[in-house]
Amino acid sequence: MKGSLFALAGGAFLTLQGVANARISASIGTWQTATITQFTGFVAALLILLLVRDAKWQGFRQVKPLYLIGGAFAAIIIFSNITAIQQMGVTLTVSALLISQLCLTFVIDSRGWLGVNKQKMRLPQFIGIAMMIAGVVILKL
Repeated sequence: MKGSLFALAGGAFLTLQGVANARISASIGTWQTATITQFTGFVAALLILLLVRDAKWQGFRQVKPLYLIGGAFAAIIIFSNITAIQQMGVTLTVSALLISQLCLTFVIDSRGWLGVNKQKMRLPQFIGIAMMIAGVVILKL
């Protein structure tokens, strides 16, 4: 239940961030907006870390370098979301984003990439993704 609440909050804040970033970028530019967003996110995360006092840096050297660049993906995410929202609107952007996430996680789960336990994908998973794609097509009409 707790995980579901965090997932819902994450989705809501991702949407709010995307809309706010699209508005900001209209005034200062997309990469400038991405820079500000990344910086304010860093500051917020650092403040929360300091308040929670949950600094566990001992295992830092055990983390694979590929995983350490995960934060850099956020620059591409922000740029892509801003551009998509400006060109397609919020609803279609979020719909396409969800389908993209599901398709990639489907591949990651089914192949066991990035250290994830391999999952067997069955017909219900294929049907679910097809239904989401159909929903976006209907939304676009």
